[in-house]
Amino acid sequence: MPTAVRSHAKINLGLYLGAPRADGFHALVTAYQTLEVHDIVTVTATRSAQTTLRLSSNDARVPTDQRNTAWKIILLVLEEIGVRATVDIHIEKRLPVQGGLGAGSGNAVATLVGLENELGIRGQVSGIRSARQMELAARVGSDVPLFLIGGTVLGQDRGQEVSPLPDIGPTWCVVVVPEVGVSTPQAFRDWDALCAQEGLTPEASADRLKELSRAYAAAFSGGSGRVGQAGSSGVFSLGEDLAGPQESKHGSGLVRTGITSWIENDFERVVFPQHPSLAEIKRLLAATGTPEAALYSALSGSGSALFGLYKTRGDAQAAQDRIERESQALEVRNTVITRTLPRKAYWDQMIVES
Repeated sequence: MPTAVRSHAKINLGLYLGAPRADGFHALVTAYQTLEVHDIVTVTATRSAQTTLRLSSNDARVPTDQRNTAWKIILLVLEEIGVRATVDIHIEKRLPVQGGLGAGSGNAVATLVGLENELGIRGQVSGIRSARQMELAARVGSDVPLFLIGGTVLGQDRGQEVSPLPDIGPTWCVVVVPEVGVSTPQAFRDWDALCAQEGLTPEASADRLKELSRAYAAAFSGGSGRVGQAGSSGVFSLGEDLAGPQESKHGSGLVRTGITSWIENDFERVVFPQHPSLAEIKRLLAATGTPEAALYSALSGSGSALFGLYKTRGDAQAAQDRIERESQALEVRNTVITRTLPRKAYWDQMIVES
């Protein structure tokens, strides 16, 4: 019987980039957060004499060959465990393609979970996977390992070095998907040019990123600028605890108030000048100075999707209404109201019960 798996989206609670390294990559620090909104990946697999893969999707933009992350991870895992199989994968896209929400990376992990279930080789379907699985996932893509943890996740190095942070509880989130596309390679090229212009070296940015990673860890574990105390569910409340008056050290040494007052996405510095409509969408999501103001709003990854986090469902609805009133002028394709998804819920509901 086929196994249907929810393939969740992610957002970045802040994204700090380093200058380009000698190997061509960029170090970064971020806090990933999984969301309830998802694709559906259906996997059918049986052991066979030779490995055969077939992949389909309801979205013509999704590659159906070896370029797809789901295809890549299946081949790596089957080779790793020494098993041959006939595998059929269908990806029902509900998330934007190349929108900065990690949809393709989530598809890879959902496919892995489906394969494990189909072949009876299920691992620890309750959270953090083995170091070897993390290595294989990182070979597929820098965003893939985070989906082997779920919930609130600290990402370092190229983003593939991940570790769990204490979870924030379900928080209302509005995701906006514009028609405009953002090229991640071009965004990195523009960032490299900015680093050269400002004289930011890999050595200097490495020190900044180390300080920021310590700040994230302290904030979410109860240090300076802490989120608050976990309740009986083991998760933190985002609300006033995360956005409130506590003092936190920014990487530059500036003292600011509350975690959400200093986390930011460095990609916005190069993406917004190229796409002013995205900056306007963020402004509408933030609604700064109003009773319905966002706790935090930002570009997701390198974009083009943006998001805002809100205290109440009503505040989220008000944000969606603001965006939809300007949707034609801003060329917005879609807006979605969802919630952040803690780690336990992420794993508990991953496989769709028949």
